[in-house]
Amino acid sequence: MRRFCCILLLISSANLFAQDRNEVIQQRIEFISEQFQSESLDLTNVIEQLNFYFDHPINLNATSGEELEELYLLSGVQINELLLHRKAYGKLISIYELQSLAYWDPQIIQLVLPFVRVDDRLDQLHITWKEAMKEGRFEQYLRYQPNMQFKAGYANVSDSVLQSSNKYYYGNGDRYYSRFRYTYKTNISVGITAEKDAGEQFFKGSQKPGFDFYSAHAFFKGGKYVKSVAVGDFQVQIGQGLNLWSSYAFGKTADLTTMKRTAIPIRAYTSVDESRFLRGVAADFGYKNWSLLMFASQKKMDGVSVSDTSYDDLEFVSTIDLTGLHRTTSEIAKKNGLSERIIGANIRYSNGAFRWGGAVVHQGYDRPYNKDIQYYNQFDFRGTQFTSISSDYSYVFKNMNVFGEVSKVLRPEMDPQKGWAMVHAAMMSLDPRFSFGLLYRNYQKEYQTLYNAGFSEGSNTQNEEGTYAALKWKVATAWTVNAYVDLFKFPWMKYGVDAPSNGHEILIQPVYKPSKTFEIYGRFRQQLRQKNSRNSDGTVTEIEDVLQRNYRLNMSCVLNEFISLKTRLEYVTIHRPSNTPEKGMLLTQDLIFKPKSRPYDLSFRFALFDTDSYDTRIYTFESNALYVFAVPAYYYQGSRAYVLLRYSFWRSCDLWIKYGVFLYENRSTISSGPEQITGNKKSDLLIQLRISL
Repeated sequence: MRRFCCILLLISSANLFAQDRNEVIQQRIEFISEQFQSESLDLTNVIEQLNFYFDHPINLNATSGEELEELYLLSGVQINELLLHRKAYGKLISIYELQSLAYWDPQIIQLVLPFVRVDDRLDQLHITWKEAMKEGRFEQYLRYQPNMQFKAGYANVSDSVLQSSNKYYYGNGDRYYSRFRYTYKTNISVGITAEKDAGEQFFKGSQKPGFDFYSAHAFFKGGKYVKSVAVGDFQVQIGQGLNLWSSYAFGKTADLTTMKRTAIPIRAYTSVDESRFLRGVAADFGYKNWSLLMFASQKKMDGVSVSDTSYDDLEFVSTIDLTGLHRTTSEIAKKNGLSERIIGANIRYSNGAFRWGGAVVHQGYDRPYNKDIQYYNQFDFRGTQFTSISSDYSYVFKNMNVFGEVSKVLRPEMDPQKGWAMVHAAMMSLDPRFSFGLLYRNYQKEYQTLYNAGFSEGSNTQNEEGTYAALKWKVATAWTVNAYVDLFKFPWMKYGVDAPSNGHEILIQPVYKPSKTFEIYGRFRQQLRQKNSRNSDGTVTEIEDVLQRNYRLNMSCVLNEFISLKTRLEYVTIHRPSNTPEKGMLLTQDLIFKPKSRPYDLSFRFALFDTDSYDTRIYTFESNALYVFAVPAYYYQGSRAYVLLRYSFWRSCDLWIKYGVFLYENRSTISSGPEQITGNKKSDLLIQLRISL
């Protein structure tokens, strides 16, 4: 009977997922994006990965497990159980055999099903030119985002005022984006991406080449001895993100499996973040159980150059700017202010359930980096170069996966006993219905690499020690509880915190899902951090506890094959001794209309929000065009509405149009400085066209 029920579940789930690719992928992106709490977000690589595996499902009879890790859906224990099952009983005959695995419950199978398949045929490794041209895909994206309201920075002023002031922008308020890319499965990718931000010039002034940012790459993957090669712009991921990780990574989420980093050695860079990538060449070689990644990068970065007349006009860089914006006189002056060089190697060994890696990365600049010394940053890197080394491991034994990384920064002026960082963790499936994770990290204040993404409370993998514990408990068929607690401390001062500090974070999220068409969950999150008191007299600044509590109730319902609804209520409170208690509320109602027989679909949202200040702002994910990410902050009082239309035509074209508007009830101006808008209305428009052949 259990087998029969699981088969029915799998068949119904397969039909549901086959009907709506966008919904499957968007749900996953929404889950990932919520942790970042930022309006500037680019998860292009994650979407591309899920899109690809939706079109080319992973063959469970051929995978080594690395591809399954890239889905961010399975734990190491679950992947290892599949591999051991295949080794003991041979290849899977049917996808329905997954229900016989102890740690693969129906919910997990339902999540994974759209991205996997069972096939006796092995994927062809040899690629011919004819096959690549016939089965490859050409895609062109064109995106236009106009400035809808007049902002102070776009005032028509004289050239002399424009050059002497940083309050005005040189370019118009429109944003342009273009991307052309050819791909063949995951084996070949060639493309070029270009973007102009709002306020930047276009084909004139400092931007005579047109777009402000260009990115290009050529990428190959799939050889026996040369596993992958990248030329141009690329990203590198090593270990658990302590030494080098040039892309986004998970933080603390309601899913304990995201506590482990899944490193993809080389991947093509197709995003528009103008700083978090490498530019040069990279190659990953393999022989039996060994792999060797080697890479070299050199690119220009934005920085403020200063001449020191007391040292024979020695020129150094006092500030590195990672925004990628070149709109005002000062921002344009920073452009390409210094040159960054990175070379590195990562050797890896893999033998079944055991993996080990060692890496060395050297990074340098063409002129000294010498930022102003403050009490909190006196241990940060200054100079022209540094080297970082690391060792990482992962081992799966029965129902436990232990993993971690140890890294050290080598700088000439630093004590050899300092500059260490480490993270060690274990994930255990104590029962098919109960999983538990435990993680410890310790990042010394002297440890600093400029491209990292270690598991942390702070924004950098530096000056932090903490212990994190998480669980997932399937209480009943329809009930699941996710929870975690994180205890952390910062041994040294931080920006805005003039003393060592500590804190904690707690999350509890019960989920009720009686059917595939209805889900409701609640979430409680408490964060205690210490910050400088606002009652400082200007001499000694005391620190105080800042307690923030977030409450959420979220309901999703599929009414029929055309209409889905999602309702969310969120409430936040902040208490600190030096300020009156503050609160905020957000209510959103989403309606998604997707007629299966029509070439279009519609997404609509209406939201009401009321917060006491910007401190009690609430971030929430918004639907958008493909490869566009919107997680805006809702603050003060007002309403927000948007409508998103997607229309497919000529069998190879997709057009997205999104219009949204904020209406504030208690504002006569919005924002400040060059971004200031007179009035209480702030709207946005996006038009994107995709041509796919």
